[in-house]
Amino acid sequence: MGVSPQGVLHAIDAFQQRHRLLAFPIAVWKKFGDDQAGSLAALIAYYAFMSIFPLLLLLVTALGIVLRDNPSLQQKVLNSALTDFPVIGEQLRANVHSLNRTGIGLVVGVIGTVLGARGVTSAIQNAMNSVWEVPRHLRPGFPFSWLRGFGLLGTLGVGVLATTVLSGFGTWGGRVLGGLAGSAAAIALSLAVNVGLFWLGLRLATASLVRGRDLRNGAILAAILWQALQTLGVFFVTHTLRHASSLYGTFGLVLGLLAWLYLQAQLTLYAVEADVVRTRRLWPRSLFPPPLTEEDRLAYAEYRAADRRLPVAVEPEPGSDGGMPEVKSRR
Repeated sequence: MGVSPQGVLHAIDAFQQRHRLLAFPIAVWKKFGDDQAGSLAALIAYYAFMSIFPLLLLLVTALGIVLRDNPSLQQKVLNSALTDFPVIGEQLRANVHSLNRTGIGLVVGVIGTVLGARGVTSAIQNAMNSVWEVPRHLRPGFPFSWLRGFGLLGTLGVGVLATTVLSGFGTWGGRVLGGLAGSAAAIALSLAVNVGLFWLGLRLATASLVRGRDLRNGAILAAILWQALQTLGVFFVTHTLRHASSLYGTFGLVLGLLAWLYLQAQLTLYAVEADVVRTRRLWPRSLFPPPLTEEDRLAYAEYRAADRRLPVAVEPEPGSDGGMPEVKSRR
């Protein structure tokens, strides 16, 4: 008798479970799918797209006020902010202008712009807490979620300033240390700064239930992926825009920008998923259950806990209508 297809699948499954080099990435991929992290990345990309122009508007306005006597430094900081958008950065620069207001009008405009840009920070917080399976009743609510969101926006601003400083260091290092040594030093310093910024960003975006040290490896991996993505970004965006523009004309720019943001969000979530799998040792996972592995059972238990909206002590009793517990009248 020949081997049944089901037997072949179970043999493949057993093989990957015995080999960590296969079991770990498969567990990350499986958890990414279980968490519907692709949809979370799409949501982040959408809100990031909607927030780009308000944030750049706010940046240009702030630069115009703080550096009004130094136009060259204004342009340098703006260029550093746009380095995260290869090829597309030129079009963004051409369409962003400052808020031409003063006094109360400027304050109202800035507040409205900041509130409009909060969507991306809410999407990031939701994604991080979902990936770490933080129960819903333990996730930060108002006003703490807002404060964390403003902290994320501040981290983004620090990142822009750090990019400007690193750009100057790279130029200086190239002259003093020589081409190759200067470039290597600039890349190493940029990576170290990005790791710190990612670690701070992940800490602000994730509930305190998750320890800060458990976020470290995810920050390191995310920073490495972003560094590599910046190197390959020009090719990716140029390739995407060439094909999208031939089909959609001007809308090709929009599609290229959305694709770039989605790729960034997706790679970051993969880095965080890998950190979760490593921290909680959620491998090996079964590709073709049943049977389930112990790690499968642990993962599914965490999924159930993440959907809990009330503390266990106040959840409805089994067999009830699923509503809130009855409150007896004092009469």
